[in-house]
Amino acid sequence: MTEGIVDLRSDTVTRPSEGMREAMARAVVGDDVLGDDPTVQLLEERMAGLLGKEAAIYVPSGTMSNTIAILSQTSPGDEVILDRNCHIFNYEAAAVSVIGGIQLHTLNGDGGLLPLEELPQAVRPSNVHHPHTSMVAIENTHNRASGRIYPFEQIEEIFRFSRDMGLRMHMDGARLANATVATGIGFERYGALADSITFCFSKGLGAPVGSILVSDKNVIEKARFWRKRLGGGMRQAGILAAACLYALDNNVERLSDDHDRAGRIGRIIDSSPGLKLLFPVDTNIVILEYEDGSGDIEELRRRLETEGILTLTFGGSKMRLVTHLDISHDDIDRFEKKLSRILGS
Repeated sequence: MTEGIVDLRSDTVTRPSEGMREAMARAVVGDDVLGDDPTVQLLEERMAGLLGKEAAIYVPSGTMSNTIAILSQTSPGDEVILDRNCHIFNYEAAAVSVIGGIQLHTLNGDGGLLPLEELPQAVRPSNVHHPHTSMVAIENTHNRASGRIYPFEQIEEIFRFSRDMGLRMHMDGARLANATVATGIGFERYGALADSITFCFSKGLGAPVGSILVSDKNVIEKARFWRKRLGGGMRQAGILAAACLYALDNNVERLSDDHDRAGRIGRIIDSSPGLKLLFPVDTNIVILEYEDGSGDIEELRRRLETEGILTLTFGGSKMRLVTHLDISHDDIDRFEKKLSRILGS
């Protein structure tokens, strides 16, 4: 990271540590499209075991992982139920609709949570006029809800509902590691409550590239076809997979540090006149806005940037700050001082 810059834009801005770079340099590789890369195979086997599934496939991005997860479990013209503010609906360029002909049925939940009482009505009755409902998808943790952890009991309810209705259930678990660290609920318990799970290594875990999809063998076999069709087949990908394995060994438990620092930012915002939090801070994401709606959030972003503090704005009135392994306690001190100076002026 550039010296003197505190980059709170995202947990995707991290750079590989020296230990991770060494692991990448030592990686044993092969041609993954031909099934010959032992490091990729090791990563896939480890993640499948960690989440209690039969198989896994390593892909370049979380968007690709979510896309091939849905396309491998649905048919063109099917409908998927999900939250209106989820990543799949907002930040994946309508991939499943454009590529797979999938219609997205969005529900307006509370802070990223599907309204359980609306699920029965969201499933289309069998009728020549309607698309076929085939899947429910959730996001855990939820990006636009300030890294909110999906309550485990609600995931259980949605999974039971999906089973009762004959639907598949997908979990966008890009930041699932944050949820496991914060709750103490193990990966396998989460894995038991979804037919497929996306997991990302290039966010809080600090790897430079990569996500993984875990599911049953049949789904992963179809996903390999979709990955190839979308241009996601990589050759000596073990160099990248080695970084992911290093991240699993070294960067999971330390996520609690990110949570602590995000919690501190939340307290700073709470005590800052004119600003308010949109959601409680569960993990490593903080979302704020001006209390009375009269402030210019983009101007605040620009002024922070001139002080060496990088953030992101979205929705016209909101700002997001994300902690990660390159953010220190001293960085939060600096943020507090700069924000106080800007607000005071």
